[in-house]
Amino acid sequence: RSLRLADGPLQPTAIADDRYSVISEQLDPVGHRTLYKSQGNGGFTRSYTFERQMSAGSTAKAGSHCSRAPSVRSLAESSHHLQDQRAMEMYNGHSTLLSHQSGGFDDIGLPSAVKYLIASDPNLQVLGAAYLQHKCYSDSNAKKQARSLQAMPKLVKLFNSPNQEVQRHATGAMRNLIYDNAENKLALVEENGIYELMRTLREPDDELRKNVTGILWNLSSSDNLKDRLARDTLEQLTDLVLVPLSGLGGSGVIQQNPSEAEIFYNSTGFLRNLSSASQQTRQKMRECHGLVDSMIHYVNSSLEVGKSEDKSVENAVCVLRNLSYRLYDEMPPSSLQRLEGHRRNNSSTVTGELVGCFSPQSKKAREHYLNADIVTFTEVSKDPKGMEWLWNPQIVGIYNRLLQRCELNKHTTEAASGALQNITAGDRRWAGVLSRLALEQERILNPVLDRVRTADHHQLRSLTGLIRNLSRHARNKDEMSTKVVSHLIEKLPGSVGDKAPPADVIVNIIAVLNNLVVESPMAARDIVYFDGLRKLFYIKKRRDSSDNEKSSRAAASLLGNMWQYTKLHRDFKMKGYRKEDFLGL
Repeated sequence: RSLRLADGPLQPTAIADDRYSVISEQLDPVGHRTLYKSQGNGGFTRSYTFERQMSAGSTAKAGSHCSRAPSVRSLAESSHHLQDQRAMEMYNGHSTLLSHQSGGFDDIGLPSAVKYLIASDPNLQVLGAAYLQHKCYSDSNAKKQARSLQAMPKLVKLFNSPNQEVQRHATGAMRNLIYDNAENKLALVEENGIYELMRTLREPDDELRKNVTGILWNLSSSDNLKDRLARDTLEQLTDLVLVPLSGLGGSGVIQQNPSEAEIFYNSTGFLRNLSSASQQTRQKMRECHGLVDSMIHYVNSSLEVGKSEDKSVENAVCVLRNLSYRLYDEMPPSSLQRLEGHRRNNSSTVTGELVGCFSPQSKKAREHYLNADIVTFTEVSKDPKGMEWLWNPQIVGIYNRLLQRCELNKHTTEAASGALQNITAGDRRWAGVLSRLALEQERILNPVLDRVRTADHHQLRSLTGLIRNLSRHARNKDEMSTKVVSHLIEKLPGSVGDKAPPADVIVNIIAVLNNLVVESPMAARDIVYFDGLRKLFYIKKRRDSSDNEKSSRAAASLLGNMWQYTKLHRDFKMKGYRKEDFLGL
C-alpha cells in the first residue's frame, strides 16, 4: 500500500498574504550621525514596515506549498522586532545655510519653504528643500501639509536642476517626505517621479545616488507600487548600479568605496522588496539582463574574500530565494522541458520516489534514469547565464557555502536554506536531481543539521522544509535516517511544559520521519530508540486547535506506518504501547 502522509494537499499561503511580510523602508541621515527609533507596528494582519537598520529582516511573503506527497516551497518570511533609521535632524549642508540655521532657520515655516523651491536663486531653493527635509524628519503632519502645499511636484522638478546642491537637497527632502507615508509615495509616482529619479541616477555624484536609491527602497515597501517600479526601473538600475558595483562588469572584483557600498545596499534592498511581489514582477526580475548574474557574482565574490556576513549579501540571497519561489512552475517552458528530459510523460517515475510499499523499480530502470540524469546534468551545468543560475547545479554549492560560513547573520542562512527548499520542492525531475546533488556531492546534511540545533522558529521553517524535500528524493534513506532522526525528534514536544516549535515545523519534521520510515527500517528503529514514540503519541493526542489537528493527523499517519514493522512490535510492547494506540485515531 502506498504510505504517504494522509493529510491531503495543504493550501498554499496566498502570496498576497501579509502575515509574514516584512518590508524594509529606508531613510538616510542628512548628517553623519544616525538616530535610531524603534517601531513595531505589528499584529498579524499588518505588514511590519521598517526603515533601514542593521538587522533588516527578510522582506517577502511567506508561501508554503504542499503537494500530495508533501513538499515545501518557501518565500522569505520574518517578523522579529525591527528598528528604523530616520534622517537626522542635524543639518550640516553647505555653509551658506548655517547662518540661516542659527538665525531662525526654524522660523521659515512650510508655506515659505515651499515657495523657495520655485525661487530663481538656487541658494533659496536649497534653503527651502533643507527646511522641508528638517521639518518632515519625524512630523507626519508636516508631511501632509507639505503635500497639500504642492511640495511634491516642485521637488520633483528640482531632481534634475543644473545645481548639484539643489539636486542633493531636493532628493534628501523627498526621502523624508515619503518615509512611512503611503500618500506621499503615490504622489511622487504620479508626478512622474520615477522617470526623473532614473534620470538623476545617471549623475556621477555618489551623494545623489545614495538619495535616489534610498527613495527607491522606500517606495518599494508599498505593495501597490511594486509592479510599476519593476517595469520602470529594473533595466536602468541593473545597468547603472548592480552590474558595475557587483564587480560583474570589468575587473570581476568588488571595488566599492563606502558611498558605493551604501548605494549597492539600497539597490539590493529595493530588489528584495520587489522580489516579494507578484508572479509578474518575479518573472520580470528573472528576465532582466544582468540582474541575477550580478546577485550571484556579488555573493560569490563576497564568499571568496570572507565577507559572508555583509548586509548586501543578505539582500542578494533573499532576492535569489524569492526568485526561486515556484521556479519550476514559472520558468520558460523550453527550459523546463530541457530539465525534465525524456521522462516527462512517464509520471510514475518522475517523482524518484517509490510509489508502493517497499517496491523498488528494477535495477535496469534505475540505471537508465541515472544515465539520463547525467547527460542532462552535464548540458545544464555548462556556462549558466541570467535566470539559468537559479536552477544551475553550481548554485547548490553557493548556498551550501553560505550555510557553512555565515556565522552571525541568521537572515542570510535562513534565506539560503529557503532558496534550497524552493529548488528541491515538488515532483519535478530536476527537484530530485538537485536534492541528490545536495545530499551526495555537497554533503549538505551536516551544515543543515548544525543550523537546526541553534535555529529560531523562522529558520526552522525553511530548514525543516528543506530536509523534508531532501528526504523525499534521497536515494539512501538508511544513511539519511542515521543522520537526521535524533536531531529532529529532539525538536518535537513531548509534554505540556515543552517549548514547541510552530505547527508547520512539527508537520515538516513528521513528514521527514514518514518519508524515511516507509523505506528504512533503521528510521523506525531510531524513532523508538530516541524516545520518539512518547513524543509522537503526545502530538497525536493533542487536538485542541486547527494547527494541532494537522500535526495530530500527521503523527497518526506516521505511527500507522511504524506498526507495519512487525519486528519492532516487541519494542513497542516493552514501552507500553498496544496495536490500538498505533492504528486507532
